[in-house]
Amino acid sequence: MNFITKLFAKEKKLTIDFCEKNLNRFLTEDIQSEYSTFLSKKNIEYKEYQCQSRCEECKNSPYAIVNGEFIAAGDSMELLQKLKHLQSDKK
Repeated sequence: MNFITKLFAKEKKLTIDFCEKNLNRFLTEDIQSEYSTFLSKKNIEYKEYQCQSRCEECKNSPYAIVNGEFIAAGDSMELLQKLKHLQSDKK
């Protein structure tokens, strides 16, 4: 495989930023392992920030900032499904 083919064949990285307070508020223990499994994939980069200054959104629903785009959901499982969908679109 030549260099250009390798370059374009690589999976694109998904960069996800979480708010610690939002995770504490909405992420339940029963799905933490599913998040851990998803976030440990090689094309996923994530960071947790103490606060992202999105207080109104933070109080209302779980969210993440994915490649600079705000993604919200009704619950943590729905957010995970949206993240997985975005990740599959990046391949």
